[in-house]
Amino acid sequence: MKVGVIGSMQYTEKMMGICDELRNLGHEAFMSKFAASFVGKDDKERERIKLEQKYQQDAIREDCKWVKNMDALVVANYDKHGISNYIGGNAFIEMAYAFILGKPLYLINPIPDMPYYGTEIIAMKPIVANGDLTKVQ
Repeated sequence: MKVGVIGSMQYTEKMMGICDELRNLGHEAFMSKFAASFVGKDDKERERIKLEQKYQQDAIREDCKWVKNMDALVVANYDKHGISNYIGGNAFIEMAYAFILGKPLYLINPIPDMPYYGTEIIAMKPIVANGDLTKVQ
């Protein structure tokens, strides 16, 4: 199965590990074509890169095109900004697009208690893997 791995670019290296684990389980695993530029950068530099990619390379639309070609998405939702299992705005957009296309969604960690769009995350009925990627099917 072709599986896209998404999440905050602050966790690029963790997402790369998720891709490796999915490949070991027999899946084809992919990340955004923009992910490589975040490897080894600090959070301040990652924020600068994100804005540049969104403004100058149309990253939001480009990533939605990429999501369209996946069979499922795995969301790397880790703690960020004081929110357990955080899902950021861009990951939320990609999740919503995948949901609209009828693709299954998997969360690495439980559904976050997110202000503003927590209800929508619940409504997408993601499968909570609790770190167990064998649940991705």
